[in-house]
Amino acid sequence: MSDNDGKKTLGVHGGGPRAGNVKQSFSHGRTKNVVVETKRKRVVVPKPGAGKTGMMSNPALGDPSKRPAGISDAEMERRLRALQAAKAREADEAAARIADEKAREEDRKRRREEMEAKEREERERVAALAAKAEEEARKAKDLEDAAKRAAVDAATQAAAPAEGTAAPRARPAPSGGAPSSTQPRKKEREAEAQDRRGKGRVDDGRRVGKLTLNQALSGGEGGRQKSMAAMKRKQERARQKAMGGAMDREKVVRDVQLPPTIVVSELANRMAERVGAVVKALMQSGMMVTQNETIDADTAELIIEEFGHKVVRVSDADVEDVIQHIEDKPEELLPRPPVITIMGHVDHGKTSLLDAIRHAKVVAGEAGGITQHIGAYQVKADNGALLTFLDTPGHAAFTSMRARGAHVTDIVVLVVAADDAVMPQTIEAIHHAKAANVPMIVAINKVDKPEANPTKVRTDLLQHEVVVEEMSGDVQDVEVSAKTGKGLDQLLEAIALQAEILELKANPDRNAEGAVIEAQLDVGRGPVATVLVQKGTLRQGDIFVVGEQWGKVRALIDDKGDRVKEAGPSVPVEVLGLNGTPEAGDVLNVVETEAQAREIADYRADMSKEKRAAAGAATTLEQLMAKAKADETVDELPILVKADVQGSAEAIVQAMDKIGNDEVRVRVLHSGVGAITETDVGLAEASGAPIMGFNVRANASARNTANQKGVEIRYYSVIYDLVDDVKAAASGLLSNEIREKFIGYATIKEVFKVTGIGKVAGCIVTEGVARRSAGVRLLRDDVVIHEGTLKTLKRFKDEVKEVTSGQECGMAFENYDDIRPADVIEIFEREEVVRKLD
Repeated sequence: MSDNDGKKTLGVHGGGPRAGNVKQSFSHGRTKNVVVETKRKRVVVPKPGAGKTGMMSNPALGDPSKRPAGISDAEMERRLRALQAAKAREADEAAARIADEKAREEDRKRRREEMEAKEREERERVAALAAKAEEEARKAKDLEDAAKRAAVDAATQAAAPAEGTAAPRARPAPSGGAPSSTQPRKKEREAEAQDRRGKGRVDDGRRVGKLTLNQALSGGEGGRQKSMAAMKRKQERARQKAMGGAMDREKVVRDVQLPPTIVVSELANRMAERVGAVVKALMQSGMMVTQNETIDADTAELIIEEFGHKVVRVSDADVEDVIQHIEDKPEELLPRPPVITIMGHVDHGKTSLLDAIRHAKVVAGEAGGITQHIGAYQVKADNGALLTFLDTPGHAAFTSMRARGAHVTDIVVLVVAADDAVMPQTIEAIHHAKAANVPMIVAINKVDKPEANPTKVRTDLLQHEVVVEEMSGDVQDVEVSAKTGKGLDQLLEAIALQAEILELKANPDRNAEGAVIEAQLDVGRGPVATVLVQKGTLRQGDIFVVGEQWGKVRALIDDKGDRVKEAGPSVPVEVLGLNGTPEAGDVLNVVETEAQAREIADYRADMSKEKRAAAGAATTLEQLMAKAKADETVDELPILVKADVQGSAEAIVQAMDKIGNDEVRVRVLHSGVGAITETDVGLAEASGAPIMGFNVRANASARNTANQKGVEIRYYSVIYDLVDDVKAAASGLLSNEIREKFIGYATIKEVFKVTGIGKVAGCIVTEGVARRSAGVRLLRDDVVIHEGTLKTLKRFKDEVKEVTSGQECGMAFENYDDIRPADVIEIFEREEVVRKLD
């Protein structure tokens, strides 16, 4: 827009133009004048008759001139309808809220009235009981007063004739039996009660009437009010008093479990006593402790008995008490399959016999690699009986299981090659079976070979006290061939017959208990354990503890590789869900909660650490002697003997049989020829026996295993040295005779107090020698008042081991301070006179 003189102007729409100048400012002080032209707003006048028609058609739409531009009548009408509907909804919601609030208020009012009515009834009942008791007490008192007055009046009347005066007549008593003087007293009591009601309280401290706001704010009711619980306790006491009951509650005597140490606050909690009372009792006993300090079990026992409770001593080992060793009832036992372990020499066809049994009795599709890694499988005999076979890696696993208390095997099948007869490992297997007290079945293998000689096998077994049935014995023997399959059915029948004789039974309806056959750490599945269930039924989801590990059964896999929900007695399964890898032979027990399982596993791990850390935890001869002295039931000394030749071994065994008397004897668990092997170490560990080697040595693996297991190996080249050592160890089973030898006397000259030590006796050795390692007795007037050990023995300022006669020294007793000048110290040594076997 521009004006007449050609200058640019700023315009405003509407109306006629109105000119004006505006000064604009820019940067750097520049300015510019601009001509501004303003215009008035244009007013649109509707056509005549249009507005009237619209307004007349719908008055609710309002004046169209005041309506926003572009809004039609239909749109305006729609908006009005929506507005009216919203207003109607709001009105309905407001009405519903008001009705709901009114109903809630009425409900609150009703409950409040019910509560007030109940409280009022309770107060009235208590007041009635109290008034009744008070009235009875008042009547009794009035009767007593009347009796006293009657006695006084009678005495006065009796005395009056003697004095010559007339006795006054007693006023007649009211019909109720109480004297007339009770009427004024009754009125006085009613006036006092009315006066108290006017003040808002009755004589027992309860408030009467409503509590006004002014009373509450002014503190006219005594300031802070009692709680509802306090009022209820007060009402209960009043009720008991009115009914003549005991006011004090009877003390509850509790059984308090007391561990070796306990915190003071925890002790108070277990007794349900106040912590302050327990701390006070301890302080009165001379122990200045706080609630967070720990006290020993003896002190805690005194406090528990002082409070009138009973003490139940518990220890850390009690965490395993949750594992219930329940003796099953005979009617709960059901038959179970037998568990068979096949043992024998490595070259006698043990593995081939296992494979032959599996391929003969298991479907081809189920005989894959799963049985090889699970280590156990089940087969069915021709008579339908189930048999569980364990594929254990030799005798070491067998003995390690027995060492941990896992007696998993019911029957041992001893495999002997017909062309090789009895070998050293065959003899070891026989000893293992006999040590475990397990019945044995002899399988004479490789009878298909031309050089086979089963008769020689039966004859060789006689030397080891194994008498088969063909030699008029009681041990079953079967001739088999793993290559041709001959005799496999007869072997399974013999096993089934032996199992029938044993009458193997178990209770499936209880918490599961089993043994770990083997365990491994699988990359994809984590720790996996092959478990043979022995009692009960193991189910998916069970919480268990096995050795130093615990877990929850995540999955169960049977010997065919299929997932199962549960496993009963004598069923081998793979268990997934452990937190660590257990050891072969560990016992699995199902518990109730994860906390119990974790606590038991932690306790077992700590005990295992302590055993490994303990010095000399091995089965040495010295420890066997100490154990024999501590345990009076031990009357055998077990040993293992390995020699270079059979003649030496037999000579040693005969010499061992001659050692002993009626109290003790030596038992040779196993004797053999050749180097000391890892199998010997395993058997020694399981039986707690040392190994005696005569002109033989242990191989490297056996030495390492012996060091790890703590099994002692002794080497000899002279048979008499071996016999003497065993005789000395067996003599340790006999109780030794203890004698005392007096080595010196000392006299106390002066007593000093030394910081950090206590009382120190300044002595002079009058006779013999004073040694710190010796025992001492304190004599006062030739009477022994203390016996113990020395805490310190000093010569001047130096600690010395002994002081000779005529020298001065300082002595302090261990845990004893009552020493006085002129006391005599007797120094002695104990020596044991060992009883020996002849």
